[in-house]
Amino acid sequence: MSHKTSFLAIDLGASSGRVIVGRWDGVRFELRELHRFANGPVQLRGHLHWDLLRLWQEIKTGLGQYPTQYDEPLAGIGIDTWAVDFGLLDSSGALLGNPYHYRDRRTEGLPEQVDLRVSPRRLFAQTGIQRMPINTLYQLVSMRHQHDPQLDVAATLLLIPDLFHYWLSGRQVAEYTNATTTQFFDPQARMWATELLRELELPAHILPPVVLPGTILGDLLPDIRAEVGLHGPVPVIAVGSHDTASAVAAIPDLDEHSVYISSGTWSLVGVELFQPILSDRAAALNFTNEGGVAGTIRFLKNVGGLWLLQECQRQWQREGQTYTWPGLVARAEAAPPLASLVDPDAPEFLHPGDMPAALQGYCARTGQPEPTTVGALIRCCLESLALKYRWVVEALEELTGRHCDTIRIVGGGSQNALLCQLTADACVRRVVAGPVEATALGNILVQALACGALPNIAAGRRAVAASVQQAIFEPHPGGGWDQAFAAFDALMRAPA
Repeated sequence: MSHKTSFLAIDLGASSGRVIVGRWDGVRFELRELHRFANGPVQLRGHLHWDLLRLWQEIKTGLGQYPTQYDEPLAGIGIDTWAVDFGLLDSSGALLGNPYHYRDRRTEGLPEQVDLRVSPRRLFAQTGIQRMPINTLYQLVSMRHQHDPQLDVAATLLLIPDLFHYWLSGRQVAEYTNATTTQFFDPQARMWATELLRELELPAHILPPVVLPGTILGDLLPDIRAEVGLHGPVPVIAVGSHDTASAVAAIPDLDEHSVYISSGTWSLVGVELFQPILSDRAAALNFTNEGGVAGTIRFLKNVGGLWLLQECQRQWQREGQTYTWPGLVARAEAAPPLASLVDPDAPEFLHPGDMPAALQGYCARTGQPEPTTVGALIRCCLESLALKYRWVVEALEELTGRHCDTIRIVGGGSQNALLCQLTADACVRRVVAGPVEATALGNILVQALACGALPNIAAGRRAVAASVQQAIFEPHPGGGWDQAFAAFDALMRAPA
């Protein structure tokens, strides 16, 4: 098949963004990066914000690269980003203020305050969402507690990808996969939990209608099309706008015996279901039910991910020491194994700062040797992640009644061979790594479904398998992992 259909995926992560062209020839996808740019929090008067206008300009710069390199018309544009953060619009559609970054400290202590009005068990039964202070619900509660005037004048709340949808197409909607992460969406009724918001004295009228992945929102607005040099109508398509939803959509061979790990700044460890699990045990273990593509539920747990390593790297750069990722991994490989362990989700690791010092402080507080070298610190992070993955996988098996013999790692972390091998060893399961570009592939796959170029998600996953190479890591026997897991489990059970 000589004809190729072209789609653009706008993929915004917490540390970088890309605009990627995906070309579909009827058998496989071919990806090419058109534009890459940095992303991250901006500190202003003691708070962390996103620089949304700069991101908007970067998106337009990326769109403008397409007509300079390709002649054929675009079949679609889709965008995926992180979850929970949002912008508020006034009645004219203007943005009210700079959206906050989820790592801002304004929500500290708010989950416990909400507990006094809505019990954690009832909140989980209504929303199915993991209890995390970053959740949209707690961000809104913080605005109410601080008497933020934006909340009183807001006409519409749009999560970050939906805000860009609006600026691209003129349509104000909430895409389903990201809406489910807010902690005020009912996963059984598949609609906003408006009574919960009213109970917490939060406005429900600001919530827009929900659309499913694969919905064509409309054409790219004419003024933007002219600015970036695109020709003809270009559909703007709501994909799995939560980046993990797009990533999971593109995992080949994902079946009932597989656990996925979408590995990046966060590690999202879960399984694919068709109904939420809202049991007391799921609530006690703090699992989450997030919407997926094609009517699925992503039953998972958020784990601290490569954030620990990224913050260590940033701290060393501030101190005048620059390390490449391969260099850090090489130092970790040379460090003694299983010397010190941390819970990647301990509260002291959530916010930006001196991460090496935070890791050392945790180890000192828990009676372990403090990792003092670069290699020891990185190895501590990687081994702790691998053991946290084992903890989550075993909990998933308990909660679902499934036996999971394969772990499928996608995203940037799938390139880290040491982390993949440590995960196989710690979890005593085969690891299949790749695709690295799962999020972009899932974004483009859903666009292809919306346009009729693919019949269903299964066909899309087969196409992804034909388009990428994957690496397999078999577990090595022994190595002290069972004893290490017992020690790690004791850390998890110890009071903070």
